[in-house]
Amino acid sequence: MGSGKSTIGRLLSGELNQEYVDSDREIEARAGADIPWIFDVEGEVGFRNREQAVIEQLTQRENIVLATGGGAVLRPENRTNLQAHGFVVYLKTSVDQQMERTARDKNRPLLQDDDPRGVLMKLMGERDPLYMECCDLVVKTDRRHPRSVVAEIVRQLNKQRALSNPL
Repeated sequence: MGSGKSTIGRLLSGELNQEYVDSDREIEARAGADIPWIFDVEGEVGFRNREQAVIEQLTQRENIVLATGGGAVLRPENRTNLQAHGFVVYLKTSVDQQMERTARDKNRPLLQDDDPRGVLMKLMGERDPLYMECCDLVVKTDRRHPRSVVAEIVRQLNKQRALSNPL
């Protein structure tokens, strides 16, 4: 959350000449409602069920850059689908940076709490090992310009492709 997935995903898709898809926007489009509403009406379990179905379908597509919500890694099925069908990049961000980037964002149901820092610390503790388990690349985004992050991802992708297809 607040790692720059949307911004970096859009830039990366342009650099790779691939379609950019945001799983959260796809969930909202299919539901005809925003994520806070889905959380209010269906709870987190209902949202995660929708998320799992969308990720299962989106990972079947080719030539896309897919930005998932921060909690997508909570479901083993999502991790399996992401790993099996793509190159997974973990945009790692400190809690301090997340606080700065999400401070005024009311569209994040999990942070509508008296202690958002505590929530972010808890989420990081739960999610970080799962991100590490399923990613192909970790890129730290703290205090970095999005274009710098994209350049690093492209370099690593090219290196991976070279290793996969030696001459």
